[in-house]
Amino acid sequence: MAISVIDMSKLDGEERAETMAKIANGCEEWGFFQLINHGIPVELLERVKKVCSECFKLDREKRFNDSALVQLLNGLLETKKGEDQEQLKNTDWEDVFTLLDDNEWPSQPLEFKETMREYRTELKKLAERMMEIMDENLGLEKGYIKKVFCGGEGPEHGPFFGTKVSHYPPCPRPDRVIGLRAHTDAGGVILLFQDDQVKGLQVLKGGEWFDVQPMANAIVINTGDQIEVLSNGRYKSAWHRVLATPDGNRRSIASFYNPALKATIAPAPKLSGQANENGDAFAYPKFVFGDYMDVYAEQKFLPKEPRFQAAGGHE
Repeated sequence: MAISVIDMSKLDGEERAETMAKIANGCEEWGFFQLINHGIPVELLERVKKVCSECFKLDREKRFNDSALVQLLNGLLETKKGEDQEQLKNTDWEDVFTLLDDNEWPSQPLEFKETMREYRTELKKLAERMMEIMDENLGLEKGYIKKVFCGGEGPEHGPFFGTKVSHYPPCPRPDRVIGLRAHTDAGGVILLFQDDQVKGLQVLKGGEWFDVQPMANAIVINTGDQIEVLSNGRYKSAWHRVLATPDGNRRSIASFYNPALKATIAPAPKLSGQANENGDAFAYPKFVFGDYMDVYAEQKFLPKEPRFQAAGGHE
């Protein structure tokens, strides 16, 4: 079983209805799907791969190799099997930094900033188009999700858009540490430009882990916790993880289109008639996204249902 690969160019032709249905199925059944022919120039994607890989080599690799995590793992290589299983339980084999509109970006290589600004502009447009498709598939008015994600009037209250640049270097003991622990994403729509050579990303479905297969120039889409709430559970946020691997330096560039911290999140009133299996019209409480993030910071790797209830308890 493989994650759906959807040709986005077919949204503009005779196969529009079929393509919309495939996207709806990806949101409902998996919480993950891959887009091809999404409109982002291949030339730009090639530049993104180049500058992110060079940034790691020039600015990040030595720091990672000198880190306490690497030193700890190296120190455990000679221990007896089983003695150190707990020591690396709450650790991720990941080098990561975040790009926002107003934080400090790496200065090397020289073309990094220009390339990533251009990339983020394209990804933000793609995220907003995906949300409009979700609006339509859910029977909501156009722009509903984006409007809910705003924390008030004016650009200063607009949705949050951040980009996380990660590398998962070769790991000498992938049996001792995971690349990134299993979690759901806290926010809205996530757009991932993953490595097209080194696999490692997996999504949980029906109690089984499935690979999100590497594919050149595809953008992986997954839905976060807030889309689950807005859709009243019709679209579920999916548990996913990254495995550490002994070979290859896996690159992962994830962009997050999230609500503003002051945005109020609740199931869309239009979806209240779609009761859940317990007969509840609304399966989720109403809460402020900033309150949810406070809970998520402490419970990211724990079951998500108590997070919703804890955030709703701030009301």
